[in-house]
Amino acid sequence: MTDSQPYVRPDVAGFLGFLNSIEGPQMHELPVAEARAAYLAMVPVAEADPRELAVIKDLTCPGPAGDIPLRFYDARETRAAGPVILFFHGGGFVIGDLDTHHALCTEIAAEMDLPVLAVHYRLAPEAPFPAAPDDCEAVARWLAESPAELGREVTGLIPIGDSAGGNLTIVVSNALRDKPAKVPVVMQVPIYPATDDSSHGSMAQFAEKHLLTRDGMDWFMTAYQSKIGDPRAYPLLNEPAGTPPTVLVTAGLDPLRDQGRRYGAALIQAGVDVDYHEMRGSIHGFVNLRKAVPSTQADTHAIFAAMKLMLSRV
Repeated sequence: MTDSQPYVRPDVAGFLGFLNSIEGPQMHELPVAEARAAYLAMVPVAEADPRELAVIKDLTCPGPAGDIPLRFYDARETRAAGPVILFFHGGGFVIGDLDTHHALCTEIAAEMDLPVLAVHYRLAPEAPFPAAPDDCEAVARWLAESPAELGREVTGLIPIGDSAGGNLTIVVSNALRDKPAKVPVVMQVPIYPATDDSSHGSMAQFAEKHLLTRDGMDWFMTAYQSKIGDPRAYPLLNEPAGTPPTVLVTAGLDPLRDQGRRYGAALIQAGVDVDYHEMRGSIHGFVNLRKAVPSTQADTHAIFAAMKLMLSRV
């Protein structure tokens, strides 16, 4: 199969057939509050059940506009000093929260055997750009100080996130590269990240009927009010040299696929250690579709395997 006739997995085809048969307005056609509720309502239908962990607790940290909601996960009650995974949820900077990505965070904590701190940054349109990156950077710098609330000695940070969270993963890693925190970013893991404002290539090819649509992306970015040419909104514009080791993930049927490919190419050309995975025949959002699209559970675990391998080299 070529990009003009892409391979589609059978379970992905079945899910898309069901999704595209549903009548009624699409998410980007709903009022924001209803879109957020619809996204959360999808979770028990599409996502795997959360894992049981020794520690799951909600807390907050100070942010530039008030306290930032967080959720802390760990498979162990106590542990020795080590890195902490910092998770930024997806949802186009408009929808999504700690609950929409709760099950995924439990999976990460259980499979990686590392603490995970999930961040609920401010959302657009109520809080447009740069509220989200401001909040995420504030949490990263707070976490780097080994806050007493976590009871963990933090030796390094591992930002990870999906879609908008993948964008924020890169933005935070760049910020801590350019102005270092108390501990370094030892690895970043952007999953199908938004990295530029392109409307060609995969954005045109998969503009409709592949879960994330071009109209949906336009709705998200209109709400986000990001500034064209600002590397904190479009991280492909940032200098790639000095980026931390990277596990980069795209999906073969994703409008954002080529943005991830271009970002990976820029890192490789700059000499950054990159482990790139394109999940063939899959769609945007697959890490939250592990019940509805069973093959994506193996994809998610492949990401963890790549992370473990990368950590063994840093």
